[in-house]
Amino acid sequence: MEQLWGLLQGATIYKHVEGTQQGCPEEEEEEEEEVAKPPGHFCPMELRGPEPLGSPAGRQNFGLWAAAGRRAAPYLVLTALLIFTGAFLLGYVAFRGSCQACGNDVMVVSEDVNYGPGPNSHQGTLYWSDLQALFLRHLGEGSLENTIRQTSLRDRVAGSAGMAALARDIHAALSRQKLDHVWTDTHYVGLQYPDRAHPNTLHWVDAAGRLGEQLPLEDPDVYCPYSATGNATGDLVYAHYGRPEDLQHLRTRGVEPAGRLLLVRLGVISFAQKVASAQDFGAGGVLIYPDPADFPQGPHRPGLSSSRAVYGHVHLGTGDPYTPGFPSFNQTQFPPVQSSGLPSIPAQPVSADIASLLLRKLAGPEAPQEWQGQLSSSPYRLGPGPGLHLGVNNRRASTPISNIFGCIEGRSEPDHYVVIGAQRDAWGPGAAKSAVGTAILLELVRTFSSMVSNGFQPRRSLLFISWDGGDFGSVGSTEWLEGYLSLLHLKAVVYVSLDNAVLGDDKFHAKTSPLLISLIENILKQARVESPNHSGQTLYEQVAFSNHSWDAEVIQPLPMDSSAYSFTAFAGVPAIELSFVEDGQVYPFLHTKDDTYENLHKVLRGRLPAVAQAVAQFAGQLLIRLSHDHLLPLDFGRYGDVVLGHIGSLNEFSGDLKARGLTLQWVYSARGDYIRAAEKLRKEIYSSEESDERLTRMYNVRIMRVEYYFLSQYVSPADSPFRHIFLGRGDHTLGALLNHVRLLRSSSSETPGAATSGVAPGLGFQESRFRRQLALLTWTLQGAANALSGDVWNIDNNF
Repeated sequence: MEQLWGLLQGATIYKHVEGTQQGCPEEEEEEEEEVAKPPGHFCPMELRGPEPLGSPAGRQNFGLWAAAGRRAAPYLVLTALLIFTGAFLLGYVAFRGSCQACGNDVMVVSEDVNYGPGPNSHQGTLYWSDLQALFLRHLGEGSLENTIRQTSLRDRVAGSAGMAALARDIHAALSRQKLDHVWTDTHYVGLQYPDRAHPNTLHWVDAAGRLGEQLPLEDPDVYCPYSATGNATGDLVYAHYGRPEDLQHLRTRGVEPAGRLLLVRLGVISFAQKVASAQDFGAGGVLIYPDPADFPQGPHRPGLSSSRAVYGHVHLGTGDPYTPGFPSFNQTQFPPVQSSGLPSIPAQPVSADIASLLLRKLAGPEAPQEWQGQLSSSPYRLGPGPGLHLGVNNRRASTPISNIFGCIEGRSEPDHYVVIGAQRDAWGPGAAKSAVGTAILLELVRTFSSMVSNGFQPRRSLLFISWDGGDFGSVGSTEWLEGYLSLLHLKAVVYVSLDNAVLGDDKFHAKTSPLLISLIENILKQARVESPNHSGQTLYEQVAFSNHSWDAEVIQPLPMDSSAYSFTAFAGVPAIELSFVEDGQVYPFLHTKDDTYENLHKVLRGRLPAVAQAVAQFAGQLLIRLSHDHLLPLDFGRYGDVVLGHIGSLNEFSGDLKARGLTLQWVYSARGDYIRAAEKLRKEIYSSEESDERLTRMYNVRIMRVEYYFLSQYVSPADSPFRHIFLGRGDHTLGALLNHVRLLRSSSSETPGAATSGVAPGLGFQESRFRRQLALLTWTLQGAANALSGDVWNIDNNF
């Protein structure tokens, strides 16, 4: 009170001057809103100094101040509360804006994330739940089944007249939708077809080397594209699935594969990998057959006829093998070079009936129990058996193929593309192989077109593509990647493949890049995707019920025979292939003339529309997140865990390396730098302002190129097209390094996978080669860490 009294003594008071205009109120508040008043209401004031407090005037003034303070107190308190509340709300909004795009590992987008409509939209803000509802409302089901049926009835072998007609129809269908651009790319590629005038043959050979009885190859149209042409003669040997470890087992049992014709079962690895392994072990040729043990059938489940052989290409790679690394545009001629993945030995599919005939002729040691099949009442034997002569007369033809494109341009980042595609061609009816994917693609185009008409505008561009030449090894998609490689790694965000989408209805699989695993989990949990065969359950509930570790149930690596493989391993674009499969059973009709709509419908017991609908629902909501989230939902920190898993395998040999004066410390350091760079970027994003478009785009550019960072810059794309150090093929990969390190404890001929990873047979561990591999791997990984760190002044390359 004494302090207040002292303040009042020094106060200057404005007081009404007596004798001036009447009716003017006395001004006693220290602050008053300044309002311009007419001259007639002006109240003259005089300025006086402080009155002594002991005087009557001083006491009167103090009373007036006290009364004014009592009247102003509630307003002062209210003003303070308003200021505090405003500051609190401002801070909350700013904090929520920065966290909204980050969430858990920069991945989770909550229900209240809003998606602003376009400038021409008459709707209000669209939230994630609104977009889900909008998508599901426009997604149709009835048209899917009809499109699958009609497509499977059409002849659509790549290069055929039927395929050209289908291409025109697909282009017309896209042109009818609300798309910004529709166009076609044509490539002239080298494809291999059977020679009707000179069909492939298989003969017995007698002890004197003369051709004997011809074994009937039931269907002359069934062949292995890109097989070496010519003749191969040799004794027959049974080699299980034809894996490197299978061929090595033959050697340990005293059965030499070199110079022999190998009989191998369909499955586990691709046709191309089987032939490559056989070639590496010196075999003269390969016969591939479907064993009933791998295609079980029941009373209510159709099975593959024993007289059916299965088609499959044998190029260990993708794209046109006669222009490796170069696009086949406009019949451009390149030097006469061939892909290193083309085999030098002939290969031919045979039916189970022919295989049974061959197996009964085999002598030699009995095959292991796990090698036994269901073709003979007597146990399978390894051989060698009687001599055989294989003649392959496939012909090569320069063939035009057409990829068809449709695009919805993005609103904020139109130069960043979310790509979704499906193979259009098929050898045979191809109901499961490509008709399902084509139907889902067309339905998604129609659905997103309808959404655009109802106010939806994606942030990034959506690119819908119908591929040609898929049955020859993703030729159409790979040629497109080769043609636009210099810009696609800067613009393509993710590739979503719809090939082989419905091969059953029991299990849901996602073959994918690690960058997409967290997003897949998020969509499974948030999206309303109904389980196609568990009524009342969501797809996530079905997956979690089968296995509490959902990713062990769903996630698989991208294999080379996946159409999505080239996007990641060749172009450095994260990719995913979605599919439903049978539990413990393989769809038996893939790549046969029995892959019809009717057989697919029977295998799925009438649930084909529901399963196709579930794939469309998941794929569509995946596209919404990828094309419309402000921050790209790619988990760039996940590759740190991938490297750690590989390092665990390498650590088994750290003692062997140390004994030679070698170490893996460089790899450990590079991994640490990558993890720190990922965490630094995550913190930057967490503390940033989402409304800053320039900053958001900068972060998105760094995130979308993470996959590209793992393409080795130290090898030639022409010599090693699959440069990815985790998924690729060649001496620069982590897998090749691991196979080489294993030679510390064994010879190369005893190491599974050594032959196909570039290890020359008969050579052991080589220190100079190890050092080179380690340098290639380390600096690719270190380069990824540097790129993720951002600017050069933030990078420390000191180990």
